[in-house]
Amino acid sequence: MHIFLSLFYFFYFSLVGIYVMFMPAALKGFAYNEFEVGIVYAVAPLMRFLLPFLFKYYFRLTAKIYLLALLFTFVASLLFLTTVNHFYFHLLSNALLGASMGITLPYVETIALQRLSKKMYGKIRLWGSVGFILIALWLGKVDASGIETIYYLGVTAFFTWVFGYFVLQFDEPTNTQEENNDKGFSLQRYWAFWLSIFLMQVAFGGFYTFFTIYETEQGLSKEVISYLWSFAVICEIIMLYFQGSLLQRNLLTILKVATGVTAFRWLLLYLYPSSLELTFFSQSLHAISFALYHTAAISYVFLLYTQKRLAQQFFLGISFGLGGGIGSLVAGYLYGEYLFLIEAIITLAALAMLMIHTRRKKYISSIKT
Repeated sequence: MHIFLSLFYFFYFSLVGIYVMFMPAALKGFAYNEFEVGIVYAVAPLMRFLLPFLFKYYFRLTAKIYLLALLFTFVASLLFLTTVNHFYFHLLSNALLGASMGITLPYVETIALQRLSKKMYGKIRLWGSVGFILIALWLGKVDASGIETIYYLGVTAFFTWVFGYFVLQFDEPTNTQEENNDKGFSLQRYWAFWLSIFLMQVAFGGFYTFFTIYETEQGLSKEVISYLWSFAVICEIIMLYFQGSLLQRNLLTILKVATGVTAFRWLLLYLYPSSLELTFFSQSLHAISFALYHTAAISYVFLLYTQKRLAQQFFLGISFGLGGGIGSLVAGYLYGEYLFLIEAIITLAALAMLMIHTRRKKYISSIKT
């Protein structure tokens, strides 16, 4: 089981790496302007956000739908070859890819959380980070053309399909009334928590979209900036490997600490933008801001709801889907000297929402008892 989960994460996040880091430049090579690239890259997050609502009211995320999503992930990557020269058709291909990937990852995350201990989950999940960084180093070295980039996308999508299929054999049946009653799923009951994870990813929008541009303006070379990115992912991998004992503690406390550390991280980038040493230090905090926070968040969602798969879909959709998309738009509008100060304030708002959620959860528990 461990090897199949590891290989799924490796190829899934290799696919994500190609799509996020190299496909935008490939589209520029196919004569897309910046506005068209922006529209194309808004489609996948939008699909990740909308899908959970469709599954809440109209569908159930079954093994059959999961297998179809794996297949369509590969099919969508092949369609890129024939649609890339036609904007509207390529838009549809991206929508299909975004929808398919928005189904497969939550399904596999549920299996992993069901079958693995918290300690082992991080050691398995880190292979996704390994895949992401290796594909970045490889494609950065070979300087692939636009068509070659699409071929690499297809290869990683194919192996995601293959190993995703083998992962399914470790799925546990979910026949309980609570799991099947997806219409009983409530965002409103824990609205402060969902608002917190949304705000956390909004704040990350400035980092993911503009960190390279921001540091270039401070006089750093692209080579040094690539080291900063790689260093952050290495710290993330180390945290994923060793975080098991931390996750035995109160998950809400971990989320609060990680959110507070993230606000401090953005404040450092604002106060000392030209300090290479402090920028490297801020990148080391990615281990807490992303790795520890992400694992604690999905583990907390897993415990909070009986509708495990639907809950993971909403986590992906509200955080990386809606939060990530709006975060990029907000960062683009606000970009300037005060960007990371604003991101720090948004992150503190996310921390405040976690405080409110803690009080509300205690109140809800007291009513139940």
